[in-house]
Amino acid sequence: MKHSTRWGSAVAFAASVALLATGISAGSSSAATGNPVTVTFWHAYSSDGSEVKTITNILIPRFQAEHPDIIVKQVAIPYDSLHQKLLVAAAGGDLPDVVRADLAWVPELANLGVLSPLSTEMSDFKAYSQAVFPGTLATNYFKGKYYGLPLDTNTRVMFWNKAVFAKAGISKAPKTFADLKADAPKLKKIGAYLYGESGTGGWSILPWIWAGGGDITDAKYTKSSGYINSAKNIATIQMLVSMYKSGYIPNLITKNKSAIGTSDGLAKGKYATILDGPWMFPIMAGQYPNFKPTTVLVPAGLGGTSSVVGGEDVVMMSTTQQKAASLELIRYMLSTDWQLSMAKVGQMPVRKDVSAILPSIAPYYATFAEQLKTARPRIPSPNWQKIDAVLDDRLQRALNGSMTVKAALDSAAKAIDPLLAAQ
Repeated sequence: MKHSTRWGSAVAFAASVALLATGISAGSSSAATGNPVTVTFWHAYSSDGSEVKTITNILIPRFQAEHPDIIVKQVAIPYDSLHQKLLVAAAGGDLPDVVRADLAWVPELANLGVLSPLSTEMSDFKAYSQAVFPGTLATNYFKGKYYGLPLDTNTRVMFWNKAVFAKAGISKAPKTFADLKADAPKLKKIGAYLYGESGTGGWSILPWIWAGGGDITDAKYTKSSGYINSAKNIATIQMLVSMYKSGYIPNLITKNKSAIGTSDGLAKGKYATILDGPWMFPIMAGQYPNFKPTTVLVPAGLGGTSSVVGGEDVVMMSTTQQKAASLELIRYMLSTDWQLSMAKVGQMPVRKDVSAILPSIAPYYATFAEQLKTARPRIPSPNWQKIDAVLDDRLQRALNGSMTVKAALDSAAKAIDPLLAAQ
């Protein structure tokens, strides 16, 4: 999970950035001259949205102008269908060349043997890997190799309702676990919950586990015992359970269908804070135009501030007959041109240098770009969905009191260990 490195020198950095800006690196080769070759690109961008329009009308034409011997055939597939279509195509051997894949699919597809590891296929992989956020890069790691590169990203940060805090006599957003504990009773006195959350799966809980200094596996993702049930995790989860039982967290976290949703609760002043992503700004602007959401980093515990990485990766299928052309397309997707153009239509870039200028596009991106510096991926395992289900189930039991926190985490460790061993 900790695989980032620094540029060797200022000269190397400048040279690499210059190469990355065009999406073509030294040592890369274009497709063979002569008859054009076709690269098929599958993705789940909305076919009626601005994302596909940008790709179709701007980015692919620019790429093809620079590479007249490469034709890009993009195929938009609904997100809910793309995963199954990939699995069917893998079984039948009828795969595309390049895919924009959900983070959780990369280890699964790599385990099936249908991905080419970019860390060995790209001679300039190191330059690209150093240009992106470490947490986004780590989503592509599986059994010692990187099978893709991050393409777009997001993370969760803390949204807080300033007016609710002010009513409770609190002038600042919580920055630490200690602040949360101090603010909770004050907020309860005015009829507001400290924090609204809709469940206990990894997307919801991992920011708190990591901020508390804990983890759910070892660094090589081979063992959960001793990690998910560590003293630090017991303390962090006990903090959340105690807050729930004290009435500081609503029963939305136990999936009570009558509870108000997170964004509605925040805007209406029922929840003082929530964790959510950058997509909430345009949503809230439409639903609650008089409410101006404000964000801060996830409150820090013993592990500092942390959050979970979301987004998509770009991968090359092992069956491609157009390897050189496919790699050129992937390089272009990591270029400043692609990353900045897609940021303008809501796709948060993975390039650190591009993220640095995001606030000039939309000021609310600033907190997310800062949070990405310490954000981490969910376990890169083909069994992640099963692991996630175990985590959710045991934490629900801790919340409803059928298990102590320690017993719940011990049970989770026992269930997750064989899932890790089987990958």
